[in-house]
Amino acid sequence: MANPVSTDNSRTGTWLRRVSQALSGEPQDRAELVEHLRDAHERGLVDSEALEMLLGVLEVADIQVRDIMVPRAQMIFVRRDDPSEKLVPAVLESGHSRFPVMDADRDDVVGILLAKDLLRVFAGEEPSENRFDIRECMRPAVFVPESKRVNVLLKEFRRNRNHMAIVVDEYGGVSGLVTIEDALEQIVGEIDDEFDDEDETNIRREDARNFSVRGATPIEEFNRYFSTTLADDEFDTIAGLVIKQLGRLPRRGEAVTIEGFEFKVARADRRRVDTLRLFAPRDIRLPADGESAG
Repeated sequence: MANPVSTDNSRTGTWLRRVSQALSGEPQDRAELVEHLRDAHERGLVDSEALEMLLGVLEVADIQVRDIMVPRAQMIFVRRDDPSEKLVPAVLESGHSRFPVMDADRDDVVGILLAKDLLRVFAGEEPSENRFDIRECMRPAVFVPESKRVNVLLKEFRRNRNHMAIVVDEYGGVSGLVTIEDALEQIVGEIDDEFDDEDETNIRREDARNFSVRGATPIEEFNRYFSTTLADDEFDTIAGLVIKQLGRLPRRGEAVTIEGFEFKVARADRRRVDTLRLFAPRDIRLPADGESAG
């Protein structure tokens, strides 16, 4: 039979530890830890960038792959049977380093093509477009479910030395892709590289009725550019209007319609909406070709 004195001592020790933790001011849960971090920031012990990264580390365990993936509709991929005269320009124009390879007949991902592997083929001693076969240089694809947590994904990327994974839904269909950069951006914020657009123009015309719009574009500037009257009494930017329409921060690929304009989120993270694709309604007068806003 257990010694009652020993049991009482154990209970007393547990109670004393809890009282000690409460009196010491140590955080008891994540909410309190966040309060301590914000307090440290206010007292100048942690700068703003460090605070954002620390909060990102805490939050990344709650984010699922579906929240950060590039939706299938926005994936840049190549076909397994694409000829080299079509494949090479597509790779060079995109500026990406990895490409999902789709089956020629079905929309199934059958591998990953690395731009550097393609370069090795065409930089060989006796390059021949006639003998090029993408199957010889594509690598196996890694598949992950939409529900996988991002912190787990990061561990797998690091352990397996992968930089891209294909995201599948509950039925096994391809729903998008995710890269190690997408995962890291949840901690450190947006990562730009030499291929990212450095143009500071807020509204840029892509074709007849399609535009690229920065989330930070002032509503006043948008109204002036499109001769519209979107309300700016509650929010100052286009991103603010989109967030209001959805009632939350949107994910990439989500779309909303505001007064006939269809806004589709092209780039976003857990902090902000960076870039939107805009389709203008046909009954509105558009600026002349080449006109831009900045």
